[in-house]
Amino acid sequence: MITGHHLIAGREAAADNSPFQAENPATSQKMEPSFGEATLAEVEEALQAAEGAFDSLRQAPVEIRARLLETIADEILALGDALLERAHAETALPMARLTGERGRAVNQCKMFAALIREGSWAGLSIDLAQPDRVPAPKPDVRKMMLPIGPVVVFGASNFPFAIGVVGTDTVCALAAGCPVVVKGHPAHPGTCEMLGRAVMKALQKSGLPEAAFSLLQGCGHELGRALVQHPITQAVAFTGSTRGGRALMDIAAARPHPIPVYAEMGSINPVFLLPRALKERAAKIGEAYVGSVTMGVGQFCTNPAVVLGLKGADLGVFVQSASEHASKFAPQTMLHRGICETYEAGTAVWSTLGGVRLAGQSEAEPSSEATQAACRIFSTTIDVLESTEELQREVFGPCSVVAECASLEDMLRFARSLEGQLTAAVHGTPEDLREYAPLIRLLERKAGRIIFNGFGTGIEPCPSMHHGGPYPSASHSFFTSIGTDSILRFVRPVCYQGFPDDCLPGPLQNANPSGAMRLVDGKLTREAV
Repeated sequence: MITGHHLIAGREAAADNSPFQAENPATSQKMEPSFGEATLAEVEEALQAAEGAFDSLRQAPVEIRARLLETIADEILALGDALLERAHAETALPMARLTGERGRAVNQCKMFAALIREGSWAGLSIDLAQPDRVPAPKPDVRKMMLPIGPVVVFGASNFPFAIGVVGTDTVCALAAGCPVVVKGHPAHPGTCEMLGRAVMKALQKSGLPEAAFSLLQGCGHELGRALVQHPITQAVAFTGSTRGGRALMDIAAARPHPIPVYAEMGSINPVFLLPRALKERAAKIGEAYVGSVTMGVGQFCTNPAVVLGLKGADLGVFVQSASEHASKFAPQTMLHRGICETYEAGTAVWSTLGGVRLAGQSEAEPSSEATQAACRIFSTTIDVLESTEELQREVFGPCSVVAECASLEDMLRFARSLEGQLTAAVHGTPEDLREYAPLIRLLERKAGRIIFNGFGTGIEPCPSMHHGGPYPSASHSFFTSIGTDSILRFVRPVCYQGFPDDCLPGPLQNANPSGAMRLVDGKLTREAV
């Protein structure tokens, strides 16, 4: 089932260049088969094929594209336990977590199928002609979103299903009518190949061109650079570090014709504990906080890395509760050795900083042979936090720092200084929210999602979700990488003026054959005009 081959436009390509193997992070054992680095010739082949498939894919009836997505969901499920077992071996993610994530990937396929069938996502707008208008006639003007062309997707290490080969980026690009070339993640190449084959089979069954999808494997930066630089590539989707995302952004900006890179990157996801909430339930918040910090061994971009609360006995109860629950966290294996080593190095730096103390950590020692990480909770003061750059950098893993503030103004000052964040959380009561309204107003400018009495970990893929934020949490704060609005990254508006009705795209024709919601002369309607 897993060959180590690239999957290029419906064919398998043997990968002999610079061979590498997946490694089980829990055992350090290499896994068969070997994979290879995609060559520049294979990049050229995949993207030329994608360009050749574009017109057929974008002009295919919506129902055909919707069925493609549903067939991808079916093919994912058809892989059965073998998919879960390979992903578990390559990532050390628990089987229960992987089963849930597979369900999320399948449901995303179905969600986008329903979205494109309904049609209103395309921003259909019609202003009818008024030839007798004085002093000048008004022309017939109509507008809709159209796909932009081939998209390159870089999958995430921490979500092998939901943000990978068959993740949101790939699925919504295909839904929009854009061919996709995926760069597989080198930490789980076998999982990538299995999922790539599911897409290949779905395309074969749908009758759509197999060239609409390719999967290229590789470890090096040159493959990613070549994919972004290629003139056929029209957009890039990336989930990972700020450093990696920024590198891709710079490559794309330096092209003769720059293209957008939709990068979801780093964030410290600050949490603000307001007085009444601390007084009422400090211990419970501390328990939930550690649960969020340690979820998935802290390997989420929405991990709560910084917590602020007002100095006093109530904050002390919170820290004590967090310390107790951190001690109970059994060290667990991280996704791969590189992430674990970076986590150990980052928390080691925190441990040496003046004014910072280790408030709580896992009682059990982590095993370096099993690539394990322990939970570590630190405490400090707002002055140290604000003056120490290292504490304001994301350390990917199950760690966090609690900062003691003397006043609300300390919280406001820190919020003003924040860089862009994916999330910010506020724990309080309705009275706290009203009293501390200026804090909420500040966070509205800093974060893409604000959570009340909760934490950023755990994202609901739905129309109202926004997973993004001001730079450097994401490359463009207007767009989301999760939820139905993520499709808007891969389309652009096109306006048609004065066209005969039968020469317009179907959704803009007078009869409205798909029954989509349209804005006609300023009024939303599904009726024909």
